[in-house]
Amino acid sequence: MIAAGCDIGSLTSKAVILDGRKIVSQAVIGSTFRPEESAREVMAAALGPAGLSFDDIGGCVGTGYGRERIPFVGKTVSEIACHAKGAALLMPSVRTVIDVGGQDCKAIRLDAGGRVVKFFTNDKCAAGTGRFLEVMAKLLGISLSDLGKLSLQAKNPLSLASTCTVWAQAEVIHHLNDGKTKADIASAINQAMAGRVSILARSVGIEKDVCMTGGVAKNAGVVEALGKCLDVNIRRLRCDPQIIGALGAAVFAGEMMKGVQS
Repeated sequence: MIAAGCDIGSLTSKAVILDGRKIVSQAVIGSTFRPEESAREVMAAALGPAGLSFDDIGGCVGTGYGRERIPFVGKTVSEIACHAKGAALLMPSVRTVIDVGGQDCKAIRLDAGGRVVKFFTNDKCAAGTGRFLEVMAKLLGISLSDLGKLSLQAKNPLSLASTCTVWAQAEVIHHLNDGKTKADIASAINQAMAGRVSILARSVGIEKDVCMTGGVAKNAGVVEALGKCLDVNIRRLRCDPQIIGALGAAVFAGEMMKGVQS
């Protein structure tokens, strides 16, 4: 029984194909300004390697900011519910999910059944999102993917007085002009990011186990700093954290096919 989940985000689009509860295939691509186009492309990217076609899918659920414009889904579900569902599938013991995407951040608390108990989201400002890190990496002249590992090489970690993207840019430029190393500055950037996210996370009441989802969860520097801010061990999921929303959507699709009430 093949189920699919399609997560159309502002910066990236993700798709997951499930056979029962086993991940058969997955894909992540950059989003275009047409959500319907992004949806078709990412689904094709996930189906192709698995030797499947759209006709093989028994049910598909959409999520993400562009979910209402995905032409082939049978149902749409919020990102919050999908990230909770996907994280709970991979880690049944999880009670707090911190999702940091390209343009928003969410903190979600779950009960023992993997259902959402409480959540808070910050989607009004670039601070505390992947966009903040993207801007800072560009200032440093490095790739976004290198920002995390570079920060772990810091010898004399710095700090940023502000998590506002505009003011933080000015501070980073000042540190660069002052001859500070990129590693020390990267550490300050990731620490500032973690501090901002920790405020949101505490608002739902941190309960163990804790995991991170979304693209920023790939940044080891942020994950380490956030764990220290919250005084918890942030557990790693056993797949790409960026696909968790799409994974949860696929689980919802499978349940929809079985007639399960979630």
